[in-house]
Amino acid sequence: MIVKNPKELFVRLLNDLRYSTEKSAEIHQKLAGFAQEPQIKEALESHAFVQTKDLASLDRCFQLIGEKPTPPNRELRDIVIEDFKSELAEIQSPAAKALFVLVKAHHLINLRIAEYKVLIAMADVSGHLGVGVLLESCLADKLAFVERTHRLLRHAIEIKHEIRLAA
Repeated sequence: MIVKNPKELFVRLLNDLRYSTEKSAEIHQKLAGFAQEPQIKEALESHAFVQTKDLASLDRCFQLIGEKPTPPNRELRDIVIEDFKSELAEIQSPAAKALFVLVKAHHLINLRIAEYKVLIAMADVSGHLGVGVLLESCLADKLAFVERTHRLLRHAIEIKHEIRLAA
């Protein structure tokens, strides 16, 4: 898709973010299915639930700017999922699998945070303050998930360290 002006870039980035949010809910559900620890599984399922709320906010952003989302290119997402599956299959330890799942979730969420920050700035510059408010609300959800993921990672690492010390 050729981008001719800043508005078209904004719409394209918003479209990509909307699509990735839609798929992120599915991906986090799949990650939750691979999680061995109930706490990690619950956190990932909860994040998938929050994604559906964010998706509604992104749809509202499109309404506010008078645009409609379009289907994006799926190839990159499919490659990422296949890489994840093959890497996960190579890990034999359940504890290491749990850490791997958390790290991958952490990578995905940091990518989303960067996208939200750019779109918020673009919304502000273009005078779409309502869009900025909705995007900031979604960003807050992502930042909360990052903090939760940090705590889960620390907890998982502490448990592994305690097991090793006890052995």
